[in-house]
Amino acid sequence: MLTPTTPLAHSTAAALARVLDNIPRGYTRYTCGTIAAAKLPALVSKFHRCYAVAASPAQRMTRRKHGKANAVLSLYLPAGASTAHWMMLFTEGELEVHERLCSIYSKPQLRWLGYELTRYAHKGGTRWTWRRPKDAMQELYMLLAEPLARRRWPAVSELLARIAAQPGFHGVRGQSWRLCQEAKQHGYPGQLPMLFYMQKINHGERISVV
Repeated sequence: MLTPTTPLAHSTAAALARVLDNIPRGYTRYTCGTIAAAKLPALVSKFHRCYAVAASPAQRMTRRKHGKANAVLSLYLPAGASTAHWMMLFTEGELEVHERLCSIYSKPQLRWLGYELTRYAHKGGTRWTWRRPKDAMQELYMLLAEPLARRRWPAVSELLARIAAQPGFHGVRGQSWRLCQEAKQHGYPGQLPMLFYMQKINHGERISVV
């Protein structure tokens, strides 16, 4: 029998992508938190014992037939960090253990790892994406305004490069484009950084659930 596993992400993009990839599969309820990195293995084992977060596709199908909720776990632990971030997503259905859950459709919008979940129109329907929260965007505009006013082009170039390096989800990428246009409109003469689309990425290394 195969040992159950779940992915552990060491990048923000991988952890956020795992959430986005599971929402269309019906995982629309959530709870999240943080924990000391040293306690993460015990927490993951507890979540699997209570909610079957590392269940196989066949096991998930059986749970669904019996009216039980399925759960997936997104874990984020940067290299060398002492704190891990986690989010559990659930489908509709019964839970073996009571858990206070929020809906991704509720207000205020879900924020995790510094980003905000939102929807956008796409080919007559809607898709989910991540974007920077309003306060984070206001801060970036303020950071950009000072070197633009002083015509400190190397500082502008460095800031735009940092902005472009953030995860290229649809929402984030649109915001990054607007920040680049802000720089151009205020006289920035340099070349704008390439804004990459988020590609399908691995959700992280597989860790055993014991």
